[in-house]
Amino acid sequence: MKLRLIAVLGLVGLFSSQASATIVSGVVTSGSGSFVKLTTPFTESTPDNTVGSNTFQNTNLYGFDEGQNIAITADINVDILADGMGGSSGAGAVLSGNTVASHYIFFDPAGSASQVGRVQFDSDIFAIITSTGNLAASDFLINNMVTYLNPTLRGLETGDNVFISGIREITVNWTASSPGDYVRVLTAFSPAAVVPVPAAAWLFGTFLFGLFGFSRVKRKS
Repeated sequence: MKLRLIAVLGLVGLFSSQASATIVSGVVTSGSGSFVKLTTPFTESTPDNTVGSNTFQNTNLYGFDEGQNIAITADINVDILADGMGGSSGAGAVLSGNTVASHYIFFDPAGSASQVGRVQFDSDIFAIITSTGNLAASDFLINNMVTYLNPTLRGLETGDNVFISGIREITVNWTASSPGDYVRVLTAFSPAAVVPVPAAAWLFGTFLFGLFGFSRVKRKS
């Protein structure tokens, strides 16, 4: 019985393997620095796996994936809504009942610096959150072992411009100093949600069905 249970769990795991909506690429088109996608926990040499409060102090454009594929049960207020055609509209809300994946994009130079860049995702963009209050209210989406410092100073400064430049792309055009500029991007569930089952899984399934059949025959005799 124990062997059959382990086999069943293994087969279920193979068939239900999921992929997350993720940042797929980025580029800095003006200003110094490069785009860097971080994995969590961070592999970069930042203190205590933290973001904010002068932790990065360079001119790179950073991004990392936060909570993935979360079914939201209450509307999320946002500062920039996607218009469904690869552009931006005004403030609004991502409505309850949607499933979202969250991503954090930021620029934390040591002194005042400007930057223009783009970041692409593998799923359609719902919205961008740029204001301090809306960032704090959406922090339940973080779920990634990262500590967010100075949360009352997050968001954008006057004159910064972040907008949706494609169905799966945002553009940033900002000037920052310590503690930096930070935005949260909400995307839909990844289009590659179900990982194809390898051929070995079907062989394993045949073995499993044979195992159950053998057990039934043994008990009957």
